[in-house]
Amino acid sequence: MTAWLATNLVAVALLPPLILVLLLAAGLILQRRRPRLAKSLILLSTAALYILSTPWVGGLLQKSLEISAPLSPAQLQAADAIIVLGGGRRIAAAEYGGDTLKGISLERLRYAAHLHRASGLPILATGGKPDGGTLSEGRIMQHILQSEYDISPRWIEDAALTTWDNARLSAPLLKAQNIRRIVLVTHAWHLRRAVPLFESQGLKVIPAGIQFSSTRIDSILDLLPTPAGLRDSTFALHEWLGILWYKLRSIFAEGTP
Repeated sequence: MTAWLATNLVAVALLPPLILVLLLAAGLILQRRRPRLAKSLILLSTAALYILSTPWVGGLLQKSLEISAPLSPAQLQAADAIIVLGGGRRIAAAEYGGDTLKGISLERLRYAAHLHRASGLPILATGGKPDGGTLSEGRIMQHILQSEYDISPRWIEDAALTTWDNARLSAPLLKAQNIRRIVLVTHAWHLRRAVPLFESQGLKVIPAGIQFSSTRIDSILDLLPTPAGLRDSTFALHEWLGILWYKLRSIFAEGTP
């Protein structure tokens, strides 16, 4: 089992919906021996599922991760390059006859292309093959930029398995050409984790987030559970878990002789 797979299995177990299923299962198992505890676990898992599935709570959780406003033209002109982070692939997509990008990656790539056309800044696409497949995220992004946007990225980083790898492996490619100021393209809820990792590599980072969250309650539907609401909450909780993991890892690394 690879380290990437082990880490993701732990994350899946600690995040909804699996953690809620485990709490519910524990409650059902304990009904005879510990009825009060069982009732508490069942109520907790049910209430948490409802709350986390509402679009309003999903928006609140994602908003808690946002560290910047949308990118301004002045900020864009102050940079030397654009880095776009991969956000997942579909392996062996039948309609394309091979690996392609997931929607999250396509959203980031589209914004990177938009910024490139507005500024002329070169693009670095980064992403590897953490879950197998034939083509890395970086190579798929290169192909899509060239074939669909008529843009050729200057650098391709195709070995990164994590956000930490994205930063660690991309920085040398830029520093080799004396590039230090970057526009970092990813989802707004991902920037809190991603920006410090790139800054730790000696880069000056200008956040370029997409899909900023809303915390308004526009209708009763925002307070009703939906699959999209649970997805948004899970994304946010995954980020906070990742931030905690990176902090713990840095603490342990500092204590290693």
